[in-house]
Amino acid sequence: MSLGGKVAVVTGGGRGIGRAIATVLAGRGAAVSVWDLSSEGAEETAAAIRAAGGTAIALAGDAADAAAVAAAATRTRSELGPVAILVNNAGVTAYEPFTSITEESWDRMIRINLKGPFLVTKELVTDMLEAGWGRIVNISSSSAQTGAPAMSHYVASKGGVIGLTKALAIEYADKGITVNHVPPGFIDTPLVREGPVDVDAVAATMPMKRAGRPEDVAYAVAYLASEGAGYVTGQTLSTNGGRYLL
Repeated sequence: MSLGGKVAVVTGGGRGIGRAIATVLAGRGAAVSVWDLSSEGAEETAAAIRAAGGTAIALAGDAADAAAVAAAATRTRSELGPVAILVNNAGVTAYEPFTSITEESWDRMIRINLKGPFLVTKELVTDMLEAGWGRIVNISSSSAQTGAPAMSHYVASKGGVIGLTKALAIEYADKGITVNHVPPGFIDTPLVREGPVDVDAVAATMPMKRAGRPEDVAYAVAYLASEGAGYVTGQTLSTNGGRYLL
């Protein structure tokens, strides 16, 4: 499943799942533009890819800001070429009881997790339409499949990502562009470690008795980004170790 000759954008690629996705795509031959709010994180990912013999650039910016998205897209096209693969991974989470969620907290979650993929996709899908080939993979969440306490704003935002995926899959099905989503289960990432979660205790409750690794998600994304997934669109590729069975 070589991705040689393809240019990929991975948002939120500065650490965790995003870093793993960028690394795996680069390992399969894609030239990767790593977008992240953290310039340091993005550059660390890109530098590691280059050190391994791959091609990557690092771009810092807010994926939920239209001007920043346009600027990052312009530089990506200038340095790497038109974008063929987009992975909308950038996102935030929070643990707040429903009655404690403020309007500001709700708006922030929707802005980053749902408006961001809308803006980035709208900017980059033009390259795919012109080429008659494209792969869009959205990172959703298993919590949007099962529900989750104290995360209603997060769950709502990721549910929106799933709906956006299905709508775009139908809209672009005859244009050579596939649109799918990967809902990670319990993955051991820096973001999870920063939350009020006992990672080892939760991992012990999983059917596989372990937390997922960022690479588990990355390999699922790599399949959906490949030529071999050309007849797969609008689909859910759950990567959760059996936590939720579709």
